Amino acid sequence: MLAQAKLDALSARIAGLHFPSIGWQGKARGAALERLTAMGLPGRRDEYWRYTDPARLNAAQVRADLNASDIAFQEMDALRIVFTDGVFDAEFSDDLTLSGVEITRLADAVTDLHWAAEIYGVLEERGQKPVLRPFAALATAFATDGLLIRVTGKAERPISIVYRSLSDTSDVMLHHCVKLEEGAEVTLLETGDAGPRLLTNLEVDVAPSARFHHVRAQGRSHQRMVNTHIFARIADEALFKSFTASINGVLTRNEAVLDIVGDDAVAHVAGVTVGDGPDFLNDDTVFITHAAERCESRQVFKKVLKNGATGVFQGKILVKPGAQKTDGYQISQSLLLDGDSQFLAKPELEIYADDVKCSHGSTSGAIDETALFYLRSRGVPQRRAQSLLVLAFLAEALAEIEDETLAEDLQLRLESWLDRHEG
Repeated sequence: MLAQAKLDALSARIAGLHFPSIGWQGKARGAALERLTAMGLPGRRDEYWRYTDPARLNAAQVRADLNASDIAFQEMDALRIVFTDGVFDAEFSDDLTLSGVEITRLADAVTDLHWAAEIYGVLEERGQKPVLRPFAALATAFATDGLLIRVTGKAERPISIVYRSLSDTSDVMLHHCVKLEEGAEVTLLETGDAGPRLLTNLEVDVAPSARFHHVRAQGRSHQRMVNTHIFARIADEALFKSFTASINGVLTRNEAVLDIVGDDAVAHVAGVTVGDGPDFLNDDTVFITHAAERCESRQVFKKVLKNGATGVFQGKILVKPGAQKTDGYQISQSLLLDGDSQFLAKPELEIYADDVKCSHGSTSGAIDETALFYLRSRGVPQRRAQSLLVLAFLAEALAEIEDETLAEDLQLRLESWLDRHEG
């Protein structure tokens, strides 16, 4: 009965979707559809959805008024690529030319010899074990647009993907692939409200000694729904770093599945969340696999919640046999600004090597009254003192961003949110 309910939900969800089957994409999409059909859409009884009800992500149609669209990183000297209601918008985008980088639209990449055939859907399929991720398979099968980015050198400036929405019924589905050749480096930015509901896949293949930086700003519409997936394969001496700032929204679930396959590699995933109101739910779900020696991973997540908001963190570090000298660090913390908000955490370690250093911690609490009293005694107004303590709480996660300009941009946005919600 439960399996049939999942299949019924899937049938309703995909009933009006177009299935692209051109060239090399047809094979990858067909395989994804087979995976999806075997899984169905998730329900609350699924272990990794026990804290987050997927009903609104399962719904066949959506409608919402996104009246607070916000675009970050506008002061950055970046290559700007715009999607409006889920479709590439050439009018607002820059020319897709960047030294050391090859950029193609998914909708245009139909040749059977395209390099993306080695990545598209491949990393997503690897990420389906041991945890099923039906929405990721859905995006692989049905996303009709996205970017295919091949980096052969050091990109001279960041690539900024901007999501715009003009329709209150946009149901956006995008799939991006990024391949970094050996020694290459790129910074990828994402910002904006794509529509009432956004589903994305980002597959990243990081070759030896390559460096990938990803910074994402989600917000600040109160009504948006978001489900994102990052699937990364990280080779020898490579660096992968991803950071997400999530502001407002009715439902946001960000999943990261990182596979460290090369020795001496580094993988960091971090984020900050600020949410206000009983309709707010933010879920960060992370799975990092160590399959090589002397590798480092970090998971750093901080959430600030008020007026009945809910935060979720599910993070796992899996150390496979032979992955000696692993250094895995995981911390998830929440700051609850009232007695109605809640933080639900499920940290996990699974270790099959004997020479490792792995730790995890999860805490939830209120503002430190002693620190608040200290600031008040120095003449700092009550609300300003609270804002300063909140920013101090978020600082460890923001420090994960290497580019100081990007970190400052996001800190200013967080300060603006605190100013608007300090009452």
